[in-house]
Amino acid sequence: MHDVAAAAGVSQMTVSRVLRGDGYVSEDVKARVVGAVAELGYIQNRLASVQRGVENPMIGVVLPTLKNAVFVEVLAGINDTLSKMNMRPVFGVSEYSVELEEQLVRDMLSWQPSGLILAGMEHTDRLRSSVVQSGVRVAEIMDVDGQAISAAFGISQSRAGEEMADHLLERGHRKFAYLGSQGGSDLRAAKRLAAFRARIEEGGGDIVYQEVSEQPSSMALGRELTSGCLKSIQDCDAIYYSNDDLAAGGLMYCISHGVSVPGDIALAGFNDLPFLSALPQRITTTRTPRYEMGEMTAELVEEMYRKAYRQYYLRPSPIIRR
Repeated sequence: MHDVAAAAGVSQMTVSRVLRGDGYVSEDVKARVVGAVAELGYIQNRLASVQRGVENPMIGVVLPTLKNAVFVEVLAGINDTLSKMNMRPVFGVSEYSVELEEQLVRDMLSWQPSGLILAGMEHTDRLRSSVVQSGVRVAEIMDVDGQAISAAFGISQSRAGEEMADHLLERGHRKFAYLGSQGGSDLRAAKRLAAFRARIEEGGGDIVYQEVSEQPSSMALGRELTSGCLKSIQDCDAIYYSNDDLAAGGLMYCISHGVSVPGDIALAGFNDLPFLSALPQRITTTRTPRYEMGEMTAELVEEMYRKAYRQYYLRPSPIIRR
């Protein structure tokens, strides 16, 4: 840092301020410091700064997967918001494994991040204990059905399942199929299914077919699962999918095999992903505020950067669209 300061003709304190993005520094001075850093190949030792009591701008983020556009949008909201605050997300992917999530969190905690963002509210007891003992700021996203470690942003997955069941029952459907993926490891989808099933049975309906594939979610899998479902049963009048990828694949199967939607069978998904608007036909789905979840979670973690823990919940009513 001494060498950078000398090359830029400024004080070490000014160099530190530029690198932290903290306080006012003129554009000319900033350009000189950045140029000196590039010329000298200087890399700031963040860990040493943390050991001196300086806050680490790193925020650990653990998501279930990046193979689904849902979490890409969530990550975009997190990244865009943290970048404005001179904080940096470092993320890992658990592929829906709570054991791998625990390992990723323990690794991240060893770097003393200023915050953690986790997906869902179901974690191992060891993870919860490690997070609490570390004192790190933490927020959970995508769900509010459960006990938050500190703060949670999302929607009620159970309520989403209930509202979809009500919507389909109101349209006269009574015989349902459920198609999912990830081998049941998507716990938020499992919550929706449990609530959906309970409400369907209360309304005099029945789930006559259910299959949850071990494969990751995709349109191709949705097409395959729909094919198997409609070839196995004759009295199904609505299919509820765990997400829009599968539902879109189901729609493609129906269109290619002359099955009228919703005339012969109704299809329903979850998330209201942007690509649905490009399909030749709309399907019923539940809209979720994915980017906003990431954005608001990042804002809270940054606020925790300065203040004590507070409890926040985002509970928008899921919006059903045909």
